[in-house]
Amino acid sequence: MDVRRNSHWLKEAIAPGEEDCPSLIGDISADVCIVGGGYTGLWSAIQLKQQEPSLDVVVIEKDVCGAGASGRNGGFVLSWWAKFLSLEKICGGEEAVRLAAASAESVDAIGEFCAEEGIDAHYKRDGWLWAATNDSQVDAWNGTAEAAARYQQYPFERWEPGEVGARSGSTRHQAGIFEPTAASVQPAALARGLRQAALARGVKIFENTPMAKLTGRAKSEVTTPKGRIKAAKVILALNAWGVRFAPIHRAIMVASSDIVITDAMPERLEEMGWRDGMTISDGRMLVHYYRTTRDGRIAFGKGGINGRWPYGGKIGTKLDGPTQIADSVLSWLQWTYPELGQVRSADSWMGPIDRSKTGLPYFGALEGQPNTFYAVGYSGNGVGPCHVGGKILASLALEKKDEWANCGLVRPLGRDFPPEPIRYFGGKLVRRAIAATDAAADANRAPGPLTRYLAGFAPAGLSPFKGQKT
Repeated sequence: MDVRRNSHWLKEAIAPGEEDCPSLIGDISADVCIVGGGYTGLWSAIQLKQQEPSLDVVVIEKDVCGAGASGRNGGFVLSWWAKFLSLEKICGGEEAVRLAAASAESVDAIGEFCAEEGIDAHYKRDGWLWAATNDSQVDAWNGTAEAAARYQQYPFERWEPGEVGARSGSTRHQAGIFEPTAASVQPAALARGLRQAALARGVKIFENTPMAKLTGRAKSEVTTPKGRIKAAKVILALNAWGVRFAPIHRAIMVASSDIVITDAMPERLEEMGWRDGMTISDGRMLVHYYRTTRDGRIAFGKGGINGRWPYGGKIGTKLDGPTQIADSVLSWLQWTYPELGQVRSADSWMGPIDRSKTGLPYFGALEGQPNTFYAVGYSGNGVGPCHVGGKILASLALEKKDEWANCGLVRPLGRDFPPEPIRYFGGKLVRRAIAATDAAADANRAPGPLTRYLAGFAPAGLSPFKGQKT
């Protein structure tokens, strides 16, 4: 399969005739070897070179930079404010405020970096609407907003229901709360731009170079099909593919996210009142997330609907290519925007999401390998937070004792999900219960007690839903 066809975004972002970085052939050494050429890996590389320009930094990527989650996501550049309750529980109130504020600052920093580097990532800072599309979802945000207010933080604007519907273009939106700091990007264009920025700073990037094996403690060795890298430090920036390592596999579960994108229809969007790049998601457990593009399309995604996840951490190409449920996702777009009538899907794709129990990522040193560092568990909200993640991983690799290396999200990986085969078959039961809970809410009825019980095992997602355990 041609990795460039993993998403509409990647096909759009790679220029015709653009050459890949070379594959690694032979043995080399490096101060830091980063495994994974997406946002986390590239921001880490850029941070390392900015702080220590003389460092020898190498990035290896099994496909091409942006072919993984960084080139397939919805392009929402969000902060951690929506996850403040979980941040507070994990880190304590003051640290939660600091990290949430830092993640909001990263949204602006990404836009500024794109402007400075000449990266045309379609960056638009038009905010994020956390919407309700049925009665059950209304006020799902209250606990989060009230918790932030206890620390004199007010990141959200409460909109009247009429304003929610008018500005989002849909009468399905009954209520909502708005975070103005959020932005949107063409995600693969951002990843490819970061690739170029890293190369310009002297980072060595080897594409089409998968990691076959990682060995060593004091000095690590990364083995690839045609070469080896001896490195003082290793950063695993693998997203969902990190489940190949047992400690990471215990801490996250992998679920699919499926996206369709329509033909361009800027005039119809203008008529509906959806006139900017505002990103929107609803409050269901199997979240819907959607936004417009610069050329007037709607990109509409549904998290976790397909129920496809790997057994035993073997993702392979199971979640590559066009989604098998494009018709279903398109029908939800039409349900959300009945004003559109029938619309056509111009393209579709899917990809894996690394979901942690809390919806927040883990950072730290891999168990038994003190010089190998990980970032995993962004849970569908990584575009903005990966910028913070790059700072954290750079500080860990440089052995700094600063606010990033010692932040509240640097912690041992949890044992949050059961082993196989309980995880695989139990996950299917939980997913059915989640879907049934959402369907009951749409029909304005309560789910049965067994359904409620099983749905209670759902890990956190893009934003809190009613009944979520924090």
